[in-house]
Amino acid sequence: MNLVVYAVPFFILAILVEWWYGLAHRRNTYRLNDSVSSLFLGVLSQARRFVTLGVGGYVYYLVTQYFSLPLLDARHWSTWLLALLLYDFCYYWLHRLGHERSILWAAHVAHHQSEDYNLTTALRQTSTGFLLGWIFYIPMYMLGIPAEVVVTVGSINLIYQFWVHSEHIPRLGWIEWIFGTASNHRVHHAQNDIYLDRNYGGMFIVWDRLFGTFQEELDEERPIYGIRGPLRSWNPVKALTHIYVDMARDCWHTADWRDKLRVWVARTGWRPADVAARFPREKNDLAQFHKFDPPTSPALGAYALFQLVAAVVLLNVMQQAGFSYFSGLLLWAQLVAGMVTTALWLEGGDPARLARWEGVRLASLGLMLLFPRADFGTGLLVAVAVYVAGCLLFLSSSRRRPQEYGAEPQA
Repeated sequence: MNLVVYAVPFFILAILVEWWYGLAHRRNTYRLNDSVSSLFLGVLSQARRFVTLGVGGYVYYLVTQYFSLPLLDARHWSTWLLALLLYDFCYYWLHRLGHERSILWAAHVAHHQSEDYNLTTALRQTSTGFLLGWIFYIPMYMLGIPAEVVVTVGSINLIYQFWVHSEHIPRLGWIEWIFGTASNHRVHHAQNDIYLDRNYGGMFIVWDRLFGTFQEELDEERPIYGIRGPLRSWNPVKALTHIYVDMARDCWHTADWRDKLRVWVARTGWRPADVAARFPREKNDLAQFHKFDPPTSPALGAYALFQLVAAVVLLNVMQQAGFSYFSGLLLWAQLVAGMVTTALWLEGGDPARLARWEGVRLASLGLMLLFPRADFGTGLLVAVAVYVAGCLLFLSSSRRRPQEYGAEPQA
């Protein structure tokens, strides 16, 4: 059983509580633009299954049928304990290699791009992890752990990791020696030299202590969050693909045929010498680090929240309605388009140009609903009508008061 869906209301409540707590104690760790960006990526990670056809499930089936020990009893507590420990062990190696190898880092990087550290960061998930991540869990099926147990402990592992994404939780004494905590996970998300590529464990930090990747949070070294090669964008498509794009460019431009292959399997950060010399990449100077933070007007912030709520509602509809693959693909495309447009607004793009693009997007949404092969019901049509009305209201306001929707000059 996947328990994550039942945890979503708790996630939302916890985010609101943490935001309120930060304001009350004058230590707010939230920015609207960054939080919306993280939650957009979380929605896309859940919507991914409507448009992808992964091979992992089929491989697991073959392993269970032909290469597995006899299935363990899912009713016995020892099976669950073994599964919980083994899942986190497999996760440790997936997570570690997800930082150490370029092709796996390309899938994981989206989770680390936020330069804030709060509970929305926990929901900032990849949509491409399904490509290779399943490989690391094959041993669980070979050892005879039932699929329903693997899925359940996997969701427990993911839910557990939610709370550790907070700056407000202090060190927790002896618990720090065994379990993943907010303190040791702050280290993991930091780009400081001493913290870089440390503390990979999910539920348990003992793997890091055993394999030499543990680093304690230091009082004299405050974590600086984010990635060394800054994204500087709220665009979810760019967030999910920029490392893949960078690797593809290096593969194309390097003259050495061996390097064309090595680009994909090398240690993260490695580049062919000829390409690195021709196309240097920006790296953060941590001594002069500034967060990417284009100013956001109240009106634009309200529109971004409106789009976030609409995205969550659409995701819920997609999960509940059982649309055909074709209809799911159309809805997913609209979901992505709405997020990209909102991201461009938040980045301070030209209001007139973005208003035209938004008009085209809304027109395509209307045409999509009329597509003869789509199986959309009346309820969705009504919801879309309300959504379009809200967007048109925003566009009308942006035309009357464009200064409220562009990038305002900073003081």
